[in-house]
Amino acid sequence: MTTLQERIAGERRRLKEVRLRLSAAVAQTSGGADSWVPFYTAVADYMEAAMARLHAQDVKMGDMIRDKVPAMTESVTTALSELDERLAGNEQRLHRMLTARDALRSSGTAALAEFESAAREFTDFIVRNMGHHGGTTELAAELFSPADWEYMAGITDADMAREVSLYDDVLSATPQELELP
Repeated sequence: MTTLQERIAGERRRLKEVRLRLSAAVAQTSGGADSWVPFYTAVADYMEAAMARLHAQDVKMGDMIRDKVPAMTESVTTALSELDERLAGNEQRLHRMLTARDALRSSGTAALAEFESAAREFTDFIVRNMGHHGGTTELAAELFSPADWEYMAGITDADMAREVSLYDDVLSATPQELELP
């Protein structure tokens, strides 16, 4: 049986690997090759599931901080505002990429350029804005008990199995000509 921290670390490692593959792919571009369509759809399916879970976790974290913080100081308000802005920006870019994924499914290679544009915008935003940020991370570390962390993570066996399956789909669909870092 793995610990919660080990499960989260595995999930974050796989997410980073998929994001790195996507970043490499949009930097290289498909050149219109139809073999990239299943890869891009697998990556978008993975990101849709992973980002939904991370978004839910971050929303819970913000709500829990709001409930537990003794006083809404300016620094707390700023940290929570920044969290909300990052979440909204990520959702906007993810939605664009998922719309482009749906176009890939219906139009195939004709939609590759739009998908690559949307995916580039998404990965650039992730690199610049997401991850652990001092304000909310420090507040959570200060305010949360181990039970709070477990609740916030909300990881079920079904969630983990789905995430691993989607990750495996990305690996098996990766085009041979993709140059990985």
